[in-house]
Amino acid sequence: MAHRLLVRRIWTLSAKDIRCLKTSTVTTASSSFSTSLQSATPRVSFLSPSRTLPRSLPHTSRREVSFNVQDHEDFTERVINSELPVLIDFHAHWCGPCKILGPRLEKAVAKHKGRVAMAKVDIDDHTDLAIEYGVSAVPTVIAMRGGDVVDHFVGIKDDDELDSFVSKVIEQ
Repeated sequence: MAHRLLVRRIWTLSAKDIRCLKTSTVTTASSSFSTSLQSATPRVSFLSPSRTLPRSLPHTSRREVSFNVQDHEDFTERVINSELPVLIDFHAHWCGPCKILGPRLEKAVAKHKGRVAMAKVDIDDHTDLAIEYGVSAVPTVIAMRGGDVVDHFVGIKDDDELDSFVSKVIEQ
């Protein structure tokens, strides 16, 4: 997370900030031998927020299609009480197939533009939910509508199978 923030801040430096940075580092290097505790020139930090985005990186507003379940209460509120059908992706950070299925499933859900939601449940963090829904292997995807389980599958599926699974859940 910190790496992404640092990279984003570096990429969003404007030309003015870079010019200030160059002059600041020259004066800072020459004044680094002074004994005073405060520098005479202000230093520019890479972590300071930028006011403009460069033209090469356009800012696009992207709505997230999935959410991470925080606790049992959050699961009840956002999944069981949801008016939309919800796909629950039970996964683990150490699971290779989960890392492949997750983005594919998000892409399939995004194609349906808000007619279905997707919840992600890490089985290491929420063992109680995994036991409650009978998850014995990961990745496991369970489809719920109105608090009831309507369908599920275990393992990886290709993009066409995922699209048909999501469509079937929406049409039920």
